[in-house]
Amino acid sequence: MRALQLARPGERLSVLCLGAHSDDIEIGAGATILGWIAAGIHLDIHWCVLGARESRAAEAEASAAAFTAGAANVRVELGQFKDGFFPYDGAEIKAWIEGLKSKVSPDVVLTHRRDDAHQDHREVCKLTWNAFRDHLILEYEIPKWDGDLGRPNFYVPLDKSLLDRKIAYLLQHFATQRSKDWFDAETFRGLARLRGMECRSPSGYAEAYVARKMRLA
Repeated sequence: MRALQLARPGERLSVLCLGAHSDDIEIGAGATILGWIAAGIHLDIHWCVLGARESRAAEAEASAAAFTAGAANVRVELGQFKDGFFPYDGAEIKAWIEGLKSKVSPDVVLTHRRDDAHQDHREVCKLTWNAFRDHLILEYEIPKWDGDLGRPNFYVPLDKSLLDRKIAYLLQHFATQRSKDWFDAETFRGLARLRGMECRSPSGYAEAYVARKMRLA
């Protein structure tokens, strides 16, 4: 399997991270981000959580700081959109996401999967593609009880130490989510093991994405 590099150690990479809720980016792409930083890539990160209300705002800020530590530049933006109502607030969310275009021109955008079962996730993905149609967009996955995991086609192998850090940060920073029966280390490690098997990751672990459109120079 041939490997493609988005950036090499010492090079810069601008990344726009979009999440509907305060733990989404971390669950879907947390170890990928940790890995880029650990590899010596100079990351410019624009980290956006659209539904960071009340206690989840504090969680989002603390977690973002942990996952982006060591990045070259970090900007965190938190929205106040109501959980579960994104499709009904579509006009306001569209304006919010469109407004990002004047602030960042990313090399890669990380967002939700188009056919995610959560309505908020789908809305963010749809509006991501509306706003950033000329960019490389990677759609991450979120495990949940809906059983809606898809068939990814873009894999990022992970060192076990990166996955361990991701899981530790998730359990440390998201106290509001610990009561959910799927929010535990076994779920996160199990999904990473499955994706690692699919791409034959040397460590056995990976994060996976859907890349709907790519151009090779």
